[in-house]
Amino acid sequence: MTTISRRQFWMAGIALAAMVPMAASNTAAAQQLKGGTLRVAVLQELANYDPQQLSTVNFHVIKNLYDSLIEYTADGKPEPSLATEWMIAPDKTSVTVKLREGVTFHSGAPFKADSVLATLQKGADPKRGKNVFPTMSVVKDWSAPDERTVVINFKGPVPDRQILDLLQFMIPIEAKGIDTVETVPAGTGPFLLVSRAVGQGLRMKANPNYWRPQQPFAQELVFTVFSEDASASAALESGAVDLIYNGSSRSAVRLKSAGYQVFTGPGKLVQVFRINSTRGPFRNKSFRQAFNHLIDRAGILRVGYAGLGEVVAQPWAPASPAFDGSYNKSHAYDLEKAKALLKASGLSPAEMKDWKLLVNGSEESSVQISQIVQQALAKAGIPIELDVRQGAEFVTALLGGDFAAVFGAVGNVQKFPSRVATNSIYRTVQNPILKDPHPHPAYVAAIARVDAATGSEAEVKAAYDNLNKVLVDEAFAVPTNSYEVGLIVASPKIGGVTPEIDNLLVARTIGFK
Repeated sequence: MTTISRRQFWMAGIALAAMVPMAASNTAAAQQLKGGTLRVAVLQELANYDPQQLSTVNFHVIKNLYDSLIEYTADGKPEPSLATEWMIAPDKTSVTVKLREGVTFHSGAPFKADSVLATLQKGADPKRGKNVFPTMSVVKDWSAPDERTVVINFKGPVPDRQILDLLQFMIPIEAKGIDTVETVPAGTGPFLLVSRAVGQGLRMKANPNYWRPQQPFAQELVFTVFSEDASASAALESGAVDLIYNGSSRSAVRLKSAGYQVFTGPGKLVQVFRINSTRGPFRNKSFRQAFNHLIDRAGILRVGYAGLGEVVAQPWAPASPAFDGSYNKSHAYDLEKAKALLKASGLSPAEMKDWKLLVNGSEESSVQISQIVQQALAKAGIPIELDVRQGAEFVTALLGGDFAAVFGAVGNVQKFPSRVATNSIYRTVQNPILKDPHPHPAYVAAIARVDAATGSEAEVKAAYDNLNKVLVDEAFAVPTNSYEVGLIVASPKIGGVTPEIDNLLVARTIGFK
């Protein structure tokens, strides 16, 4: 392969040199921190160790067991990670990636192109690719000219940012560990798994062969699963843990006033009322559309998230290029509009109430916002029951699509719009809730149109506008608000917290003052 010059990368929009001052500053600050055992409270049991299962329940382990090909800074600029260089072809139909030397997997095997190819193959498999599979829809094929180079070819021209999102989303798994990655981690990350007690927590130790100099700081990383947010807060206040990851906004506000540090990140999530449109009354479009107006978004934001976030009627954070604030007004809470759509559905009162709302009983905010919807439905003459489940039982139902409706967060909402299809409810194929063939072909076509919009600004905007119109029309998912995910509430003795674009926990930079 011809060596890729620095000039070529600047031409591709990858300002690598701009990252150096930030890295130097972080290193200088990090040298003042001490190691030790970092004790972290989490509120949900993880699903598995597969980094392509990018669900919020796995957010605390992914970046501690694995590294991505590239990373984004907090403001969305790409920087090297396991890929040291990358070049997007002038016609945007391929990207060439140069891999870092001197990196080993946890097994001791060297990191080479074969594992990246195996990871791409897994991601492109509809049965194994999980959240990565929709992102791979633009990929034609891939090859490795040598053990340090990977070339990814696309089915047609692809926008630069969509290509970068793919590289950032692609987390290499050791080739020989692909088949067992759900139960045995197979990454290059800063920590090694030591043990796990299901439902209780897990323990990791520092990777002695980690490729980033002087990282991680902590010699040991211990996660403890708490069934209630209040219990996690009490553990922090008693000194039993050093920080809480992904706790509630309400607790974070209280603990901040008590002198604890609160760290928010750039990667907002959007809370979505997920609808299984293959079940019961939700097969009826008018019935689903009524929920665009049945949900009191402002009330949900206030009660569930202490006002930390913004009301949204589309699955985008305000930073997304597809964000359109006009939907907040046109699809606001309006009981009379909701009742008109319910009447238009033609469903009987018995049919309208023949379902239960699945609720994450381990998450206080989920219980509260579910009760708000229950109350709104009662006002509309539809009394429903809440199906409250705890821990792993809830996660299994959520990821397996075993529900009629449920609140669940979606991520990647500040990135290229079609990345929303990485979330289970929005997947265009292999959707665990809606199944195949997808019951909403207009949505599938709208996502494909966004992916293909590489021309004029008007063409791109028209594709975004079309996607927004289809989403509210099909109404198989009703967004309510953006909110802080991955909130970190820490003891004053903690330092080195690094913001991550998706708000995943990055423990390698954290130490003690």
